[in-house]
Amino acid sequence: MNVISKEYAVNEEIQIYPSVRLIDVDGQQLGVQSTEEALRLARAKGSDLVLIAPHGSPPVARIMDYGKFRFEQSKKEKSQRKHQRQTVVKEVRLRPAIGGNDLLTKAKAAQDFIDEGNKVKLSVIFRGREMIHMNQGIDLVNRFFALLKNAVMEKLPEVESEKHLVAIIGPAKIKQKTEQKGGLKDA
Repeated sequence: MNVISKEYAVNEEIQIYPSVRLIDVDGQQLGVQSTEEALRLARAKGSDLVLIAPHGSPPVARIMDYGKFRFEQSKKEKSQRKHQRQTVVKEVRLRPAIGGNDLLTKAKAAQDFIDEGNKVKLSVIFRGREMIHMNQGIDLVNRFFALLKNAVMEKLPEVESEKHLVAIIGPAKIKQKTEQKGGLKDA
């Protein structure tokens, strides 16, 4: 599997263009040159000719070590992927007639999800005659939300289908306070 998302034309693959704007290894522009001359210069320096901007007029090519360039690009992409945070939505299901201790247990599980940085989809499921009392579901969502710390109601409770009341709860963004080095000084 190739890690680099963008492929570059290298050496002989560039010969479809009659001339290229050439950039040296040091980043200096050498001007517009024929592709054969640019390829000869790259080989003389022991490097590769890489097409950087094929849509330019004329296209831009650079003399560089392509293997080293690919290695650095893959390291950079791996580092970016490592520092990304994927938000996961976990679901907690409740019934309107849930007991107090059961509600505490579900709230503790939801608090763990929120502390990990995930979002919680809170579903209140109604069956049979319970569907008449949707307001009890909204009260249940509010009681559940009151049990959570550092949480924000991202989507208010709304009826998703006839039998489901859904709300989405996410972690609160905690702003870090910057402290002054010297502290407060008396005037």
